[in-house]
Amino acid sequence: MTLALASGDDPYLLPVPTPSSLVVLPQWISAGNTNPNGRYQASVWPLGPLIDRPGASLAKIHWKNCPDRLEWQIRQVTWILLNGQLRPTYLQTRGIRARPRGSATEMRETCYEWMRLARWLHTAGIKNLRDCTDDHWAAYAVDRFSTKMPRHHASETLSRLADLWAFDQLCSRPVGVTQPPWERHGIDDYLPSTASQDAGENTTEPLDPKVLGPLLMWAIRMVDDFGDDVLAAWTERLHMQQLAAATPSTPEGLASLDSYLLPRLAAGEGVPATGRQGRTVLNAPFIAATVGCSINQVNGFRQRHRLTTLQPGPCPLQVPTTGQINGRPWREHLDFNEAPTLMRHLSTAAMIVCLYLTGMRPQEVQGLRSGCCPDPEGGGRHLIRSHHYKNVTDDDGTHVSAGEERDVPWVAITPAVRAIRVLERVVPEGELLFSSAHHDFVRGRQFSGALKNAGMHQRIESFVAWINQEAESQGLSDQGVPEDPHGAIGLGRFRRTLAWHIARRPGGLVALAIQYGHMRTVLDARTSSGYGSRSRRGIHSVLDVETALAAADTAARLRDRLAAGEKISGPAARRALTAAVQAPRFEGRTVTQKFARQAPDYLARDGLVLFDNPDASLICVFKRDNALCEPGPDATAPNQFDCRPGCGNAVRLDSHASELLEEADRINQLAAHTPQPLARRLRAAAEQHRVTADTHHATAQPAEDLS
Repeated sequence: MTLALASGDDPYLLPVPTPSSLVVLPQWISAGNTNPNGRYQASVWPLGPLIDRPGASLAKIHWKNCPDRLEWQIRQVTWILLNGQLRPTYLQTRGIRARPRGSATEMRETCYEWMRLARWLHTAGIKNLRDCTDDHWAAYAVDRFSTKMPRHHASETLSRLADLWAFDQLCSRPVGVTQPPWERHGIDDYLPSTASQDAGENTTEPLDPKVLGPLLMWAIRMVDDFGDDVLAAWTERLHMQQLAAATPSTPEGLASLDSYLLPRLAAGEGVPATGRQGRTVLNAPFIAATVGCSINQVNGFRQRHRLTTLQPGPCPLQVPTTGQINGRPWREHLDFNEAPTLMRHLSTAAMIVCLYLTGMRPQEVQGLRSGCCPDPEGGGRHLIRSHHYKNVTDDDGTHVSAGEERDVPWVAITPAVRAIRVLERVVPEGELLFSSAHHDFVRGRQFSGALKNAGMHQRIESFVAWINQEAESQGLSDQGVPEDPHGAIGLGRFRRTLAWHIARRPGGLVALAIQYGHMRTVLDARTSSGYGSRSRRGIHSVLDVETALAAADTAARLRDRLAAGEKISGPAARRALTAAVQAPRFEGRTVTQKFARQAPDYLARDGLVLFDNPDASLICVFKRDNALCEPGPDATAPNQFDCRPGCGNAVRLDSHASELLEEADRINQLAAHTPQPLARRLRAAAEQHRVTADTHHATAQPAEDLS
């Protein structure tokens, strides 16, 4: 295919840029965007004028890595890429996902792919893009994919390389980039032959339950139990800093300073101190506000009294401590020096709660603003109204960096609402809840936008370290957060983990008990709650994949246990055997894109999908008409937290019966140390477990007898 050059009035055709041309032309800069622009001749091109998403990093293009002989050509086409848009006639050949313009980050990655090609061509002795032949293009593709690259990513790479030719055609004087052969012959022959695993939301490892449990528990504890104390301490610290800065030097203040510090020094007691550049110094703002002197007088005290060393002491704030751990105060007092760190951990805790218990993507949490979750009228559910950013385009298909308000709001359960309320006490009304300017508690730097991903990652790791230190000092070493076996606690892992726990932990044994069951109710009530009336997009697609994976794992375990000789009982036993045979098999928890697309159809096979319910010691072969847990008319999964005896979907194995007997013994032991009448109820529950186990043993059959 050849792109025809348009006439002089062609709206898609751009002139050749000059050295003084702006990197980003004004028509592509949204109102209110104040990020600095650059000039064409500069060695670094800022892309900030194209970026409006609050939590996005301000990307730049660095030209130092582009070979000198090819740089002017790559620069020119890159400028067209930043300021032009592909023709609709060309987009029709690129598939339904093709867009006339990408995001700033996509444009930078495209440019860097072009630079990679330029370096390869330079090594091959090619000094002009006009001289790049079909053989060169094909050889570069082979070299580029010599490392194991997923076919999906390889396809994107070939598309980026084709854009070098396509955008060159949009300049009034193109540099003459040749057309890659895959544009004429198709890309299949140029893609890697092996299908490696694609990265993405569905291949992200969920957080280990042993990590998430204590992490979420401490995050909610920080917000609910310690939040008021930390905010009061921060307010008092700011007040003392302002008071100290406004207090002039007076003889009375100096006398008060001496009477405050000299007796402590004479007695060898610690004095209010802080660290500065590796040294221990007097905490001037705290002392000045406490005694009523000036900061300069405190700074001069050490020189006047020739103090060479200081024994640091606490800086207690005069605010009440109301938070408790196991019935005792969590702090004897809040400290002036600790307040910024505690504020940082408080905002991080609120971030973790929002990331995990809303199902939002990280960029959606970064875009939250004060006032986004008003109290409902008439006692309804709390709803979060905010922006989403993924795949948001305007009417022309151009990427919209600022995103758009989501048509359907997110549902917020109580812990998420409380986290938002804490954050609203940190920032002004209407401000971003994670505004960088209001969350640099330690150094007070006035950055723009929301906290960036890298900073949020660091804060989570710092919060985990604080949790472990706090757990040890509080005598709660069993509540520490261990290292995750799959690496760092990344922002994107919370969303996948929410789906994992809803799909696999219906009883809610990880931290929030019944909340997991409630979250499935919220997410599955798509019509009544309005949470996800956009079919099965967003968190629903992730939940579908995770639920399908869980069902496949249950089928695999059923096959293994039956093969090992266990017997099966229950009204749905024959359907369970059929479902186990038809279920796909997986190694690990990652899936192909094909399965991700087919997950909703897999779950929609009413009566042939297996759901493990460890709390009820059974497997549910879910069929809507048989279910006693009152699923919705379009439900593809049971309400596992409301599993009821006598359901026609239940099956049990010998191992389930053993679990019931073990649980009966445990309950009886508990009943022996429990007063009446609760003990009678416990013994009745234990007896019911035994009856259920006996019924299984009386009716169970080998799989061969049911085949």
